[in-house]
Amino acid sequence: METTVPERGTGGRAAPVPRRPGRSPALSSGITKAAARIAAFAVCQAALVAGAGLLITGPARGLWPMTTEDAAVEALENARTATLDTASSVASALGDTATVVGITLLVCLGLVLVPRLPRWREAVFLAVGVSLQSAVFVLITASVDRTRPDVERMDASPPTSSYTSGHTGAATALYAGLAVLVLSRVRAPWRRPLAAVLLLLPLLVGLARLYRGMHHPTDVAGGLANGALSLFVVGRALLPGHSWVGRPPADALGIAVAAAEQRPAPARRQATVIVNPTVTDEATREQLRLVLAQHGYRDTPFVDTTAQDPGGGQTAGALRAGAELIVVCGGDGTVRAVADALAGTGVPLVLVPSGTGNLLARNLGLPLGPADALAAGLTGEPRALDLGRIEGDGFPAVHFTAMAGAGLDAAMLEETSDRAKSALGWPAYVLAGAKGLRAPRMRLTVTLDGGPELRRTARMVLIANIGTVQAGAAPVPDARPDDGLLDLAVFDPRGAGGWLRAAGVLLRGGGGRGRGAKGPGANGTGPGASGRKTTAPSRTADSARGPVEFHTFRRAELSFARPQPREVDGDPVGPGLRLAAEVRPGALTVLMPAGER
Repeated sequence: METTVPERGTGGRAAPVPRRPGRSPALSSGITKAAARIAAFAVCQAALVAGAGLLITGPARGLWPMTTEDAAVEALENARTATLDTASSVASALGDTATVVGITLLVCLGLVLVPRLPRWREAVFLAVGVSLQSAVFVLITASVDRTRPDVERMDASPPTSSYTSGHTGAATALYAGLAVLVLSRVRAPWRRPLAAVLLLLPLLVGLARLYRGMHHPTDVAGGLANGALSLFVVGRALLPGHSWVGRPPADALGIAVAAAEQRPAPARRQATVIVNPTVTDEATREQLRLVLAQHGYRDTPFVDTTAQDPGGGQTAGALRAGAELIVVCGGDGTVRAVADALAGTGVPLVLVPSGTGNLLARNLGLPLGPADALAAGLTGEPRALDLGRIEGDGFPAVHFTAMAGAGLDAAMLEETSDRAKSALGWPAYVLAGAKGLRAPRMRLTVTLDGGPELRRTARMVLIANIGTVQAGAAPVPDARPDDGLLDLAVFDPRGAGGWLRAAGVLLRGGGGRGRGAKGPGANGTGPGASGRKTTAPSRTADSARGPVEFHTFRRAELSFARPQPREVDGDPVGPGLRLAAEVRPGALTVLMPAGER
């Protein structure tokens, strides 16, 4: 049975308390409700457009402008030239079924796989918008029987009614949908011109269909209306900020608070949420507030990071103000800055991944949805994780949670502009990496835990606290964030075979310490803190080593013969000649779901 409690400020009106702990009406996704609304509006849309068609072919067919349609199509027939024939063929092809389906499929796959952040909602918006237009088009052509213009038609006539123009409707749903995504998700200065071009394409398709004698002007107008209405209905249901899905009720916060007050709970710590505003929109903030309220954290301050202070100063200020729990909502750079300020304090951290890589959260197996991650952390148990501490010439000592390095990976980060990342996603790094391959190999000297110097050449070196990155690649497969050690990977592939073997190591997520040279553990030989056996490195020649060489250590010093680009947790720190890194075992406390280890 569902119980109720009086809701504050509503004169005793009862608010429902969820029957299952951890679930709240405030966080209901409303998928069923949204689907029902889409279906209801689609029926209204079909009735509206079909009704207009029945009016055009019935009572209004003797009225202007319907009386001028035949003359307009005939004028276009008389204006035909070879050049216009070719241009209209190309424009008409943009609305072909095969073209629309193919582009929709490719764009949806790209939205999910290519960008730095998967855009599932946007992919569903585009796919459902195009599909809804097609479904309504079928209903309309079955309801409105209209013959095609009495002119020479340049294309084979499909068995459907002339009303509406299916090419125009499909083109409107696809290209106008892409324009909506460009305007809402791209921040580059060229987004408006690109959106304008995309919005122009359905008009060109419609004009081409008129020119080729396939439709009357009102057929094209009906297609434009059908495609636009499909986007409106689906956009209202799925796009952030306009969503029927996930839109909480108006009194959602009161419901969450009332439900939280009814459940017995220990006294809550004073919490502060550190937010990177560039990757956290208002809808996400509202969801996080609801989760906090549901778990008894009310009036929790949200503090934004800035370009000048990516999180460290805000965290230090929160600690001075008495914060006993820090929630970080951002990407790897924000997490690193907050962890740097929390190192050694014992104040627990809740990770809410909202950035590009979210590498620490991925390696810990945490939920990647912001609301789910916050709920998991607030009900989780403390777990002590290692931090790396790194310094070099030109930048002060800082802590990192994931990886630091020098060479090719740092050059990719340094050479990739924000505009390229926004436009291309992760392929922008690949293009920058191709440029970096032309640079000569670095020469470096490595000292691990006070042992003998190792002289190496390399394309890049990684100092890792975690093993895997995006897409399941594992550049340092045995690295663990709680083993009391850091891992060093030296990448020096030579020739096509070497690159293939290096790629195999990355994709297999293994093949590290079982084959390569191994660095000394805490005492030079014997088991390291993780129980992994480590031995003194061999002094074999470069040619005898594989394309990737792995070591474990507690402290490492790297010296480069020439200044090399360097990065810490994905942020370039400038070129230099030196890096020194050491592990700080258990320096960061993270709240994780019970049983996660």
